[in-house]
Amino acid sequence: MASSPPPPPPKLPIPGRRNILITSALPYVNNVPHLGNIIGCVLSADVFARYCRLRGYNAIYICGTDEYGTATETKAMEEKCTPKEICDKYHAIHDKVYKWFNIKFDKFGRTSSPEQTEVCHAIFHKLMENNWLTENTMQQLYCDTCQRFLADRLVEGTCPNKACNASARGDQCETCSSLLNPTELIDPKCKVCKNTPRIRDTDHLFLELPLLKDKLVNYINETSVAGLWSQNAIQATNAWLKEGLKPRCITRDLKWGVPVPHEKYKDKVFYVWFDAPIGYVSITASYTPDWEKWWKDPDNVELFQFMGKDNVPFHTIMFPSTLLGTGEKWTMMKTISVTEYLNYEAGKFSKSKGIGVFGNDAEDTNIPPEVWRYYLLTNRPEASDTLFTWADLQAKLNSELLNNLGNFINRVLSFVAKPAGAGYDSIVPDAPNAESHPLTKGLAEKTSKWVEQYLDAMEKVKLKQGLKIAMAISSDGNAYLQESQFWKLYKEDSAACAIVMKTSVGLVYLLACLLEPFMPSFSEEVLRQLNLSPEESLSFSEEKGEIAKAKSPWDFVPAGHKIGKPAPLFKELRDEEVTHHREKYAGSQAERSSKAAADAEANKVASQLKGTKLSGGGPKKEQKKQSGGSKSKTAEADISVAKLDIRVGLIRKAEKHPDADSLYVEEIDVGEDAPRTVVSGLVKFIPLEEMQNRKVCVLCNLKPVAMRGIKSHAMVLAASNEDHTKVELVEPPESAAVGERVTFAGYSGEPEASLSGKSKTWEKLAAELHSNGELVACYKDVPFATSAGVCKVKTIANGEIR
Repeated sequence: MASSPPPPPPKLPIPGRRNILITSALPYVNNVPHLGNIIGCVLSADVFARYCRLRGYNAIYICGTDEYGTATETKAMEEKCTPKEICDKYHAIHDKVYKWFNIKFDKFGRTSSPEQTEVCHAIFHKLMENNWLTENTMQQLYCDTCQRFLADRLVEGTCPNKACNASARGDQCETCSSLLNPTELIDPKCKVCKNTPRIRDTDHLFLELPLLKDKLVNYINETSVAGLWSQNAIQATNAWLKEGLKPRCITRDLKWGVPVPHEKYKDKVFYVWFDAPIGYVSITASYTPDWEKWWKDPDNVELFQFMGKDNVPFHTIMFPSTLLGTGEKWTMMKTISVTEYLNYEAGKFSKSKGIGVFGNDAEDTNIPPEVWRYYLLTNRPEASDTLFTWADLQAKLNSELLNNLGNFINRVLSFVAKPAGAGYDSIVPDAPNAESHPLTKGLAEKTSKWVEQYLDAMEKVKLKQGLKIAMAISSDGNAYLQESQFWKLYKEDSAACAIVMKTSVGLVYLLACLLEPFMPSFSEEVLRQLNLSPEESLSFSEEKGEIAKAKSPWDFVPAGHKIGKPAPLFKELRDEEVTHHREKYAGSQAERSSKAAADAEANKVASQLKGTKLSGGGPKKEQKKQSGGSKSKTAEADISVAKLDIRVGLIRKAEKHPDADSLYVEEIDVGEDAPRTVVSGLVKFIPLEEMQNRKVCVLCNLKPVAMRGIKSHAMVLAASNEDHTKVELVEPPESAAVGERVTFAGYSGEPEASLSGKSKTWEKLAAELHSNGELVACYKDVPFATSAGVCKVKTIANGEIR
């Protein structure tokens, strides 16, 4: 059995290169991360780290689980195990979730490590030597029932902020984000026994933030400008400074944490706010013994940190003060990128309450990770809170990913892959003098400007803007294909068609590069279809000249290169799936668990009853006997089907709907004085060039319905497979005359066709269909054929459709 290859050696700063150290707030280990946690720290940092690697920067991305503190002890009590067992369990869960989301850490570690103790102790000793620590007596809540001082998270009560008055923990109010001391809570209760604790004196060590203020303010004033701190980070920091800095306690009466290396305080541990940010350093130390080359070389290393807004004070006030207080030359944070909250449907995501979609839930939906990444990043709460809704996820997947990005790439590669005489037999054509082709020259100029804007946005860590710009290139690509009418050029001007297709293949590669930080598995699949190796090909480095190529996109992929096999990149998210997910992930995890248990019990009872003969089981025979020689239901249905006015039509003209990416607008001749305007949801299934001048079956006696501002006066018949991933037009025979009526023959069995996919008109019609049998669409008694077999449609039982 072959052994796995050894891991690559740790990266270290390289003189003369841009060395970037990236961290995201360490996710707390006491629960499964939800989507708000994921976009707030690890995913955003991953996008920036991938961008840095794409550009050829020497970057490492450090993260890990934050494992010490009261929350871990509390969770251990709930699950009746040790804090260490809780950490082991949830660290593995976090690791699995992030791997599924394609988060690529250089090191994903944990704070309950020997390196954490070592680095914390070293920093503590430096602070003691420099006299930045003081001893003081503080009042703390003590539970006589539990016989222990209660750490902040072991106390619950009401927020003392008069404008808030919500339920709060002893360390922070989740509603108004105020940082608290447990003694400030109104009506405090011990979380363990629910009794009211009393106040007792206890001695602790404090970091003298007021004495460090001048050093801190100088750092903030210089770095917030040079590092382009996000506005919400600056506001939160200034609010703290304006309120006035106070000495901050760094020790706690707990057992689970880094022990304090001081004789008087040997029974205490460091407060988690003090030791958690040091976790960035200790996890780097577990990545490489030469960690100081990253953390103690500010002249050659840039530190970028990512987090949610509730973490700002710890990274702009506390941690910098701690490092400044050591008197050593630390790599201080240059840039901080802060997100607001991502809310869920009608309320907030909450780990403690189990509300929202969690990392393992995302995997269970069977929606691919690149779709989740795209949605979270396009919805990234950069300047204000944003809202996750299932309908919005569906809209962005179906319109932006499927109909824009996926449609462009599939059209290009599918055309190139067509056999000679219809396409290029999978060989990228040569395109001499591409720069002299007016339409292509205009596209190249626009693309070059988009790339400049993309780079500017990403360098400033404006990730949402960077994603939007990359998607604009895809929209331009679709417009370019339409305007060029390449399907006509192929026969009428082969040289111009070769320019259009070689340029379009270049855009496909460019999109794979620019979108890799956002959707790495998507980019990997695009490169596979291009027959290019991700390891060798995926780069956007100035040194290699890739940025300059954006001015001439036809140069990205060489002529003569053989592409791979094209395939659809995204799958439609249907209404029934959205309804299912919304119902499944409603309420809290506890409520879902109860519902799942109830459903399981109901299924068990149902399976026990299955096959049991019930009294009165014979009516079927009786009914059959009574029906005697009367007409069967299928025959009755055949009569009502005469009301379906289906004719042979000829599409005279088809174009994209101006206000809907998924719709075509067709002018169809059905044998009347003037052609009918018909709107069909077929964009993602049938290329526009294949919608021109072809015969189709048209359902004519539908009530006209406005679809995105254009009234549709009929419906084109189409057949689909079971999961609606493939849809074909139902074509009448060549000999059929325009305007002829389509007749039906009786048929019994499962239907294999639907009318016009998922259009609103079809949904209206579907509501009136009855399962009284199925029919086969025929022309002169010959069934219309599709690749899936004959075309079957359900009957209409109750008269006119109008």
